[in-house]
Amino acid sequence: MNGVFLIDNGLGFVIVLAIVLLFTKLFGLLFRKFGLPQVLGYIVSGIIVGPAIFGEFCGFSLLGFESDKYHCLFLLSGTEDESFFALGKDGLSIFAKIGVILIMFATGLETNIKELKNTGLAATLIACTGVAVPMVLGILISLPFGNIGLGTANIFRCVFIGAILTATSVAITVSVLKELGKINTKLGTTIVSAAIIDDVIGIIVLSIVTGIAKSGASDAVGGFAGFKATIYGTIIMIIVFFIVAIALGFGISKLFRWLEKKWPNTHRIPIFSLVVCFVYSWAAEEIFGVADITGAFLAGIILSTAHQSSEYTTKKIDVNTYMLFAPVFFANIGISSIDFSGINGSIILFAFLAVLMGLIGKIVGCGAVAKGFKYGWRESGIAGVGMMARGEVALIVTATAMNPELGTHALPAQFMIMTVLLILVSSILTPILLKVLYNKEPKSTGGDGTNGQELPVANAEQAEEPAPSAITDNSVSIGE
Repeated sequence: MNGVFLIDNGLGFVIVLAIVLLFTKLFGLLFRKFGLPQVLGYIVSGIIVGPAIFGEFCGFSLLGFESDKYHCLFLLSGTEDESFFALGKDGLSIFAKIGVILIMFATGLETNIKELKNTGLAATLIACTGVAVPMVLGILISLPFGNIGLGTANIFRCVFIGAILTATSVAITVSVLKELGKINTKLGTTIVSAAIIDDVIGIIVLSIVTGIAKSGASDAVGGFAGFKATIYGTIIMIIVFFIVAIALGFGISKLFRWLEKKWPNTHRIPIFSLVVCFVYSWAAEEIFGVADITGAFLAGIILSTAHQSSEYTTKKIDVNTYMLFAPVFFANIGISSIDFSGINGSIILFAFLAVLMGLIGKIVGCGAVAKGFKYGWRESGIAGVGMMARGEVALIVTATAMNPELGTHALPAQFMIMTVLLILVSSILTPILLKVLYNKEPKSTGGDGTNGQELPVANAEQAEEPAPSAITDNSVSIGE
């Protein structure tokens, strides 16, 4: 045994949770103090307590796995036989899985479909372009890097890189727009709405890509599993999933409206909501071959139509999500998904190019559409910059792309550094560039055709409370 304490029982696992929660909170507060998303602090805390740095390069880590390269204080038990459950390693993965499902569920709960219908054509096209341009650029820059596992021989990995670059985090942009008093202007509302639609489209794209990738990685030979393993079968199952999920959603929405009238603001409503979330997640992955996070996200959107229930459910679920499961998910990325030992010059070069294309793709793509809707050059630049911030959705997409179930199509762990770098750079540049662009506006106008006046908008409430809520918003944190 290469650890002082073997984590193979429930009581031992409790100390692992204590360490993870302590370090995530400390580093989260530290990063927030410097104006950076707390989610980056959570990942760094996982890197610090895990074997990525101190284990691999110093020979000792606080938490670790079976390895002949280092010793650790707390050894997360593992097993070579995948048919057996190892509490240490697998327990942490289960907590992380629940965390990512709850994050996407909360994101869906905060997405109001009725309000999005009123956002207009501009926000929709900005979102579509904000997905398409970065994705195409991500695929194109991946093709020459066959030496690091990308290229034409691994086209699915190239598509995953593009999918990672599509994600948008609205929290940082919203905090800046609030500070500048521009959150309810026509342009500010368009940016917020476009960012939310961007995530919806991005999740759908991810579902399609992962579904097709799994079909290529599956060794099923017959029956229903064999049908799902074919590309045409995968596409059919994805379409059927959305049809069935949305059809059931009408009945579920009506049921929750009845529940909130009969038992308003009772704990049974959040509990029933969690049941819907977990069933949708399981069915999406196991029955239809769609990513589990898509099921959770769609469940949240469906329940968001019962407005009072969704608001009450969000408040209750956020406490557990952001106090326990979400920090474990992000810390687990640093503990088990980041591997510095495999990073070389080519990986670093590609990471910088990917970050550059991710930023340029949003600015050029979204800015061009805004210009097409007769915004000025400065306003179009604001629209592009406002869409370029990345956060937890990019991490979730990356973690999904690294799922071992994707087989040879799965991204290697070394590419997580690309996403972390993208979040870091975009989080620093977005506030700076937005403030610079807004400071250049003429004093006589609001810079977006509003003559400096805020507009009453249908989705002002959502603009002030962006999804997801607590983790990436530098001004808000549950439990503070």
